[in-house]
Amino acid sequence: MIALETRSLNKRFGSLHVTQDVSLAFPQGERCAVIGPNGAGKTTFFNLLAGNLRPSAGQILLDGADITTLDATARARVGIARSFQRNNLFADDSVRENLTFAVALRTRLTPIFWRSLTSLKPVQSFAAEIAEQVGLTAVLDVKVSHLSYGAQRQLEVALALACRPRVLLLDEPTSGMSPEETTLMHRLITNLPRDLTVVIIEHDMDIVLDVADRIVVLDYGRVLDQGTPAEIRASATVRDRYLGATLDTPDPRQ
Repeated sequence: MIALETRSLNKRFGSLHVTQDVSLAFPQGERCAVIGPNGAGKTTFFNLLAGNLRPSAGQILLDGADITTLDATARARVGIARSFQRNNLFADDSVRENLTFAVALRTRLTPIFWRSLTSLKPVQSFAAEIAEQVGLTAVLDVKVSHLSYGAQRQLEVALALACRPRVLLLDEPTSGMSPEETTLMHRLITNLPRDLTVVIIEHDMDIVLDVADRIVVLDYGRVLDQGTPAEIRASATVRDRYLGATLDTPDPRQ
């Protein structure tokens, strides 16, 4: 079953053609990494998928339904979630409060003046479940401003998961992390439910090669190549244009 699909997707900014005829299908449960050199159009492609940008031409479908004209809020409601950027976290509130608010928004619950969201047991239960899933149970009552950078990135993923998405978009989830934090995020991504479709932009090729079922290589807004990690490692075109000598090291899994 195809969860997410793009058909002849194009995006122009004036005379600059950033996304060019991108047609891709993401099966349910797939882990797909989108890679490419700087300026390849990866972030623009993600913005198109998430609804932050409207395409100049082409279609985007979720479970076969055309969602091309839906904005980011509407796409979140129908099943596409994108990891929040750090400045979208409520730094003066706890992890529990951030997650509770996200769950309440998804369920369209609002606090009543005589009851706070923290008193709503189903909301609290689901928030705690998400925290456990991403490894934040021990810091549920810690203010976000007191968390490490890595834990804040984990919380961004948790907030996206609180939307109960069918498709999760992760944009550079390990960017700026220490080796220890990167290891934790790697584990988090690996342990995501297998019925969840995950599309990831990631610069760390060790993570890409380990978690991805398929890799899509973008170059100047076009699909340069796509295939399994082994196929991409063996692609002379990809090696010459992007990966180069970084794949000369033997794969320890082979």
